[in-house]
Amino acid sequence: MDRFTQTFGSQKPVIAMVHLGALPGSPLYDAEGGLTKLLTDARKDLQALQEAGFDAIMFGNENDRPYAFDVDTASTATMAAIVGALKPEITRPFGVNVLWDPMATVALAAATGASFCREIFTGTYASDMGVWAPDAGKALRYRDGLGRKDLLMLYNVSAEFADSLDRRPLPDRARSAVFSSIPDAVLVSGQITGEAARMEDLEGVKNALPDTPVLANTGVKHDTVADVLAIGNGCVVGSALKVDGHTWNAVDPDRAKDFMDRARKAR
Repeated sequence: MDRFTQTFGSQKPVIAMVHLGALPGSPLYDAEGGLTKLLTDARKDLQALQEAGFDAIMFGNENDRPYAFDVDTASTATMAAIVGALKPEITRPFGVNVLWDPMATVALAAATGASFCREIFTGTYASDMGVWAPDAGKALRYRDGLGRKDLLMLYNVSAEFADSLDRRPLPDRARSAVFSSIPDAVLVSGQITGEAARMEDLEGVKNALPDTPVLANTGVKHDTVADVLAIGNGCVVGSALKVDGHTWNAVDPDRAKDFMDRARKAR
């Protein structure tokens, strides 16, 4: 918990998402807009989130649908280029997530100097992308081999777009993941991006892991952030901060500020 708190500067951090536009190598990529548009849009969102006072920023490739387990090298390289170009402007701890590729996520974090990364590192799932079976041991060893033992690993233990083939209750799976894979924090998600995790799931995992940071990972909204922070050790938020609360829109500065004001009052 000390390492977690030192990284984020808060015992209950609120991590805001910069959802990058579709990247080269993915079907929705805007070749005409190219890197210039990707960078311009990411910069606007970053500025709005930092001005709203979020504790940390996470860069993700949510627009790279359909998602892949072995992400195109061009997509990861473009994420590195964007984060690298923005890095002089980043005033908060930042993290990365390359959906749904743990090795690419760790590589990107190492290359950009990120403080943390998020991924599905453990478990076996039936998913929209096929059978999903990440290798936490391989990813963690890769992190250490890249000289980034300081990189915080945030484990999402309830995969979006998927159902666990492990029939143990979620709190048991989370407790087992902490014992066997030593994450720095555990994240609890809803079924898809922007959909809330069930409060009973968040509470169950937190009760099972009193000494491990547990965060809500999806679907936290303005009217639920106080309840989430009363149970968990923080949250990740993206869709609720966008224009009209729609995942694929740009960040709305007013919605972002209102959300963070509520989070501060709640904690």
